[in-house]
Amino acid sequence: MSVAALVLFVGFLALGGWQVQRLMWKTALIAQVDARVHAAAVPAPGPAQWATVTRSNDQYRRVSVHGVFQNDRETFVQAVTDAGAGFWVMTPLADARGFTVLVNRGFVTPERRDPALRADGQLTGEQTVVGLLRISEPKGGFLRANEPQADRWRSRDVAAISARRELSNAAPYFVDADATPNPGGWPLGGLTVIRFPNSHLIYALTWFGMALLTVVGFGLFLREERRRRS
Repeated sequence: MSVAALVLFVGFLALGGWQVQRLMWKTALIAQVDARVHAAAVPAPGPAQWATVTRSNDQYRRVSVHGVFQNDRETFVQAVTDAGAGFWVMTPLADARGFTVLVNRGFVTPERRDPALRADGQLTGEQTVVGLLRISEPKGGFLRANEPQADRWRSRDVAAISARRELSNAAPYFVDADATPNPGGWPLGGLTVIRFPNSHLIYALTWFGMALLTVVGFGLFLREERRRRS
């Protein structure tokens, strides 16, 4: 019984300590992302920087791109947002620096998927877009794979979309456009969800509580044993 109590006590303490470490990591991550989101926009990484773009270093970084939209190569990705169910409008932008970047211009309802029904928002000429750098979402959604040949998309898989649309020199990331209104109101930008569940403190307290209960339970066991022997 003593060995079992000791193993449980040490195990619960270790789990609590691990959750404290996770709490510190998650708190630092949230602060880092918050700083990126509210920082001044910087030019999106060019080809010379693509090899160093990572989720940990660049996800949600506020960036800008400047160039011309290729509206005839839009891709629609299924989306469920605070504005309802519909599609993200992924439009290639030929950056003035000589490469192509996919821009998530925002959300449209199924009724507005047809570009002719939101003609005012089909921007032409040189445009500057400010938004958040996002890392590619390969293969598809949960239990629902992308179907490139059928042009059905459940996630924003940059490589697959770029191949399907025959984009040259395409960046390995995409940009979520900010909430700057588009003419006619569509697509609806600025709907990026930034949410990091942070329950590690509760988990830590739970494990430390279990360690305390182990000590209390073992103490009661010893007291009962002494009573029986006396």
